[in-house]
Amino acid sequence: MPVGLGVASSRHYGLDWLRIGAFGVLILYHIAMAFSPWHWVVTTGHAYRALIAPMAAVTPWRLGLLFAVSGYASATLVARAATPAAFAAERSRRLLVPLAFGMLAIVPLEMWVRVAEGGYAHGYLRFWLVDGWRVGMFHGVEFPSWEHLWFVVYLWTYSMLLAAFVATAGAARRMDRIAAWLSRGSRLLWAPIALMAGVRLAALFVVPEGQGLLHDVAGHSQYLPLFALGFLLAHRPALWRSFHRHAHTAMVLALIAGAIVVTVELQYPGDVVPPHLAMAANRAARSVMAWAMVVALFHLADTHANRDHRWRGVLGRAVFPAYIVHHPVIVLVTWFTLPLALGPWTEAALLLSATLIACAAAYLLARALPGLGTLLGVPAPPAAKGGRSPVIC
Repeated sequence: MPVGLGVASSRHYGLDWLRIGAFGVLILYHIAMAFSPWHWVVTTGHAYRALIAPMAAVTPWRLGLLFAVSGYASATLVARAATPAAFAAERSRRLLVPLAFGMLAIVPLEMWVRVAEGGYAHGYLRFWLVDGWRVGMFHGVEFPSWEHLWFVVYLWTYSMLLAAFVATAGAARRMDRIAAWLSRGSRLLWAPIALMAGVRLAALFVVPEGQGLLHDVAGHSQYLPLFALGFLLAHRPALWRSFHRHAHTAMVLALIAGAIVVTVELQYPGDVVPPHLAMAANRAARSVMAWAMVVALFHLADTHANRDHRWRGVLGRAVFPAYIVHHPVIVLVTWFTLPLALGPWTEAALLLSATLIACAAAYLLARALPGLGTLLGVPAPPAAKGGRSPVIC
């Protein structure tokens, strides 16, 4: 019997595997961005239209899945914390310290490449000491920027909203009622999809789409409901049963929505702006696919992957430092190998190898040096804490 349908476990191995797999997809996705027709930080000089379809099929749900898993993990962390304030303090320590380290030591590497592409003539040391801390536009790049670490900012914000919510009187009863309402009939599918698609379409031609904590209406309309879904799902068997009951329908919806997204992206590749109707269909389909894929993948994780393995703990703890370092490694390797004019397969193999080596090195160093482990978000070994270490996100 799946754990989701029985007594709630403090750890869902299937969702751990989803989190590991999602970050693996993220690394491959960012490597592919260096070869795609879309604009990115820096490109290899090789652009392949064949990448549009698989990347478009992954884009709507890859990050939403991570927020949903993070929401589920947050339910365990809230239950362990003495008070909502204690939960907020612990999440702040575990997320804001790596964020601050990343902003000081990791993000400037990418920003230097960005301004170098715009004509900046100085080396990295001069940039980090003098020019990397500007406010405003510099060589066509807006400062400051948290680059790929925006995920940590959003996750911390959602965690603080969650802490404030659970601190209110009657929060548990309200969550139980919401979960019970979603579990009836087919509400698990149509109600959240209607909300997510409705908000995104309402803002489509009003608010520019783009990352930014205070103005990313499109992003928050997708990520926050999925984070809330993950939190609601923990310890609520009736909602799990609804997931399993609607999993096949969710898979069909995801396939149909994915076909729409891929079709629009193929017809209007790169920076080509589609007509309003096609743009609206694309955005609505992205919302449908984001929710439906999470329902389907959670079902698969609960029924087929909820088992431990000796590599799960290592890979799970390595995910966060890998996330922090992988992006600048891809950017820097791409930038420094541009003069070599490498072939596409050689370049791809080099990017993948360098990224995996850097991710492994970051994790191993973080485990060996506790101070660095704190900066990279690596929890202490389970034996040192008398039990299983909690997930970061």
